[in-house]
Amino acid sequence: MSQNKTQPTEQSVIQFLTAVTPDQKRQDAFALLEMMERLSGYQAQMWGPSIIGFGQYHYKYDSGREGDFMRIGFSPRKTNLSLYIIAGVDKHQDLLAELGKHKTGKSCLYVNKLSDVRLNVLEQLIVKALEYMAEKYPEDA
Repeated sequence: MSQNKTQPTEQSVIQFLTAVTPDQKRQDAFALLEMMERLSGYQAQMWGPSIIGFGQYHYKYDSGREGDFMRIGFSPRKTNLSLYIIAGVDKHQDLLAELGKHKTGKSCLYVNKLSDVRLNVLEQLIVKALEYMAEKYPEDA
């Protein structure tokens, strides 16, 4: 079984976020940390050198590949804040239309800064992603 390249680490989330620059990105990252911990009920954990993840699930593909990954997460990247909403952001076009300035990838939402988006809509997207993950990958499975 080949392992996912991104694995949980023992690195301190707070230490990592404290080193984020510029100041606005660091403040936004701490706001996302608080928001995702509160909404998910999971304590943050570093995944690889630069991703903060919340919760964990085990996946198994038809190909036989399997592994573990975070339920949701984010990374304060140089160009933007990358939010990992594994359920796939494209399922929620109605909310994305209300969100504000953002870009999307397959399972990612890219935001330059939190002031560009409506936080209540972002919270709804996170909750929907967590509900999807709980349904698809129940914790007691």
